[in-house]
Amino acid sequence: MEITHQPTKKSKLTWYIIGAMLLGIAVGYYVHENYPATTVTTFSDNIKLLTTIFLRLVQMIIAPIVFATLAVGIAKLGDMKTVGRVGGKAMLWFITASLVSLTLGLVLVNIFKPGVGVDIQHADKSSVADLLEKSKGFSLAKFVEHVVPRSIIEAMATNEILQIVIFSVFFGVALAAIGKKGESIVNALDALAHIVLKMVGYVMYVAPLGVFGAMAAAIAKNGLGILATFGEYIGDFYVGLLVLWFVLLIVGYLILKQRLFVLLKRIAGPMSIAFSTASSEAVYPKLVEEMERFGCNNKIVSFVLPLGYSFNLDGSMMYMTFASMFIAQAFNITSITGDVSQQIIMLLVFLITSKGIAGVPRASLVVVLATGGMFGIPPEGVGLILAIDVFCDMGRTMTNVLGNALATAAVSKWEGQLEHSSS
Repeated sequence: MEITHQPTKKSKLTWYIIGAMLLGIAVGYYVHENYPATTVTTFSDNIKLLTTIFLRLVQMIIAPIVFATLAVGIAKLGDMKTVGRVGGKAMLWFITASLVSLTLGLVLVNIFKPGVGVDIQHADKSSVADLLEKSKGFSLAKFVEHVVPRSIIEAMATNEILQIVIFSVFFGVALAAIGKKGESIVNALDALAHIVLKMVGYVMYVAPLGVFGAMAAAIAKNGLGILATFGEYIGDFYVGLLVLWFVLLIVGYLILKQRLFVLLKRIAGPMSIAFSTASSEAVYPKLVEEMERFGCNNKIVSFVLPLGYSFNLDGSMMYMTFASMFIAQAFNITSITGDVSQQIIMLLVFLITSKGIAGVPRASLVVVLATGGMFGIPPEGVGLILAIDVFCDMGRTMTNVLGNALATAAVSKWEGQLEHSSS
């Protein structure tokens, strides 16, 4: 499937999104400061409906775009040898990036020590119950169920991207195997992908409203004061993200050279949406479009990007070690804070367990709860960071988008399938 290059309107959309984000902050702050708690809660719940509308519009097109683009991409790749080669290169990037992200989080939280001296009375113990319930289902059996689809209809209904990927790979390989008999289906799926990508353009008109709703709700509910209370934790985490960005961009420059700057310009819109909505799903369809406009082969994009959404969440990976060690420091758990070997073991466990729970709301915190319990990290510790998680989530989601864009561009380059975009 080829994207038809048209004169760009993405810069306008980016500015609209930034404007909506700033307006949302201003409105949310005004409501928080001038109205009672009951009114604030009502306002937050209602204004967030704008975000709900936008996210649901995006979610309705994720399953068809993943299936159509990936099945066509696999069919055009032609054989399992090529699929294996491309998948191997992608997984090499994913595992390396995950290890780097986890290690950076661990090193920086040990340097900054944001949890030392924190008043644990701030912990919101009541809000942890729902996350605890989700983390109880965290097991090898649940991991297998999460990966292997029972029904493609069920997987599409719940937007389980990894399950859709598994089905699409089998479907695409079978489609390639039957040769000419499958050409009409390839053409039909190709046409479907074009239609869905056209829908992406329509849905993106709603993005500024979704961004406004998300920011206004978050600030109205928590206020800017919460940023002061946990300022050191949030600040240290964002410094960590900047370091991670620096590493990712250095590697990106070594692979892409000057074209890295073209890529960053291309994904500015998707990254701003990811930051302001704290939702990776909100970005996926637009990111597919922008990566193909950048010049990545559509076969590579449709294969690597869905995999990345399950296996290459760099910002989330860094947050797991950072948040876990913050809680250990706050509760003075010396068996972890004073034992480097325990920290390394925890890092390696995170590397594995983080792959089994993608797609769950607040997945990073669920993994911290499930895995941290193995090392004596108290569940109520997550209550310390629940209130400000949305602000950290914005940064880690944007970082996830950058990491997946770089991975897709790198694999395209390694495969000799990166072309110069015409716009």
